[in-house]
Amino acid sequence: MTQIKKEHPKEKSRLHPRNRHRERYDFTALIASCPELAKYVRLNLFNDESIDFADPEAVKMLNMALLKHFYDIDNWDIPPHYLCPPIPGRADYIHYAADLLRSKNYGKIPVGNQIKILDIGVGANCVYPIIGNKEYGWSFIGSDIDSVAIASANNIIASNPLLNGKIELRLQVNPKDIFYGIMRKDEPIDLSMCNPPFHASLAEAQSGTLRKLNNLNHEKITEPILNFGGQQNELWCEGGEERFVNDMIRQSRQFLDSCFWFTTLISKQSNLKSAYETLRRANAIEVQTIPMGQGNKTSRMLAWTFLEPDQQKKWANSRWRMQKK
Repeated sequence: MTQIKKEHPKEKSRLHPRNRHRERYDFTALIASCPELAKYVRLNLFNDESIDFADPEAVKMLNMALLKHFYDIDNWDIPPHYLCPPIPGRADYIHYAADLLRSKNYGKIPVGNQIKILDIGVGANCVYPIIGNKEYGWSFIGSDIDSVAIASANNIIASNPLLNGKIELRLQVNPKDIFYGIMRKDEPIDLSMCNPPFHASLAEAQSGTLRKLNNLNHEKITEPILNFGGQQNELWCEGGEERFVNDMIRQSRQFLDSCFWFTTLISKQSNLKSAYETLRRANAIEVQTIPMGQGNKTSRMLAWTFLEPDQQKKWANSRWRMQKK
C-alpha cells in the first residue's frame, strides 16, 4: 500500500526563533559537511529523505553532521550507550537561557567569555557548552558524576581547538550533591542549567523507550533499544525528575549569592506543583516558567533567583552591561 505524500510545514514553528534547526533537515547540505551520514539517509514511508530514528548509530551520525555543519565541530564522538541528545531541543534551552539573561540586562543578551554558565550533568556529549559557546561566546563549567562522561567531554574539547579554554569540566564526587563541590562561592555563575534524569527507575525508562520506538516504527516492539542512548544516571534516579528538581532547589540556597539564575528543564507538567512549593519554602525572590516545544513534545524551563532587585541590577551593571547583543 502506497503512503500518501505527507505535507510538512517549512519551519518547526515551536522551536525558538533563533534556533538554527527550525527548517527541516537539509540532508544534501549535511552530507556535504559530513559524508559519513550518507549511508544512513533513506526515503521514508512518505518519500521524504530521513534517517531511521530508531537506529542509535544513525542518530549519532546525524548529531555529528549537525554539530559539524552548524557549530564547526570537526571531531565529536561519544562512548557506546551514552546519551546522544537531539540537537534542536538542546539549542532551544540555550536560546531561552539567553532570553532570560537579556530580561535583566536592559533588553540586551550578555555575550562573551566573561559570561559563565554551569551545565549540571554535562554528559559525554558536551552539547550544551558547544552550542552556548558558538551562539553567544559564553564560557562553561560542566559537571558530571560519571568519570567516563567527563573523559569523553574532555576529549571533545581537546579535539576541537575552538573549544580550548572555553569549557572547564569538574567531576562531582558525591552523587547526592548538585552544586557543592562544583560551585565556588567566590566564582560568580550567571546561569546554571540542567536536564535532570526523567525517570524514577530503569523499568520506567525502558517502558518509555518502548513507547517512543513503537511510535517511530508504527509497529509493535518488545525489546527496548535506547535510540538516543543513556546511562543510568542520565535517564533515571531515585524519585525521578520531581525529587531531583526539589533537591536542586533546596541545595541552590547554599549558593544564593553566587549564581544569578538557577534553571532546569521540567519534562512533566505535574512536577511543577511540588517545585513551586519548594521554591516558596526556599524563599526564592523571583520564579519564571518558560514553555518550550519540539515536535509533539512539550517541555518547560523553570528558573529562579535569590537576588533582590537591587542585587540583580548591580550584577547586570558589573558583569553584563559592557557586552551586548
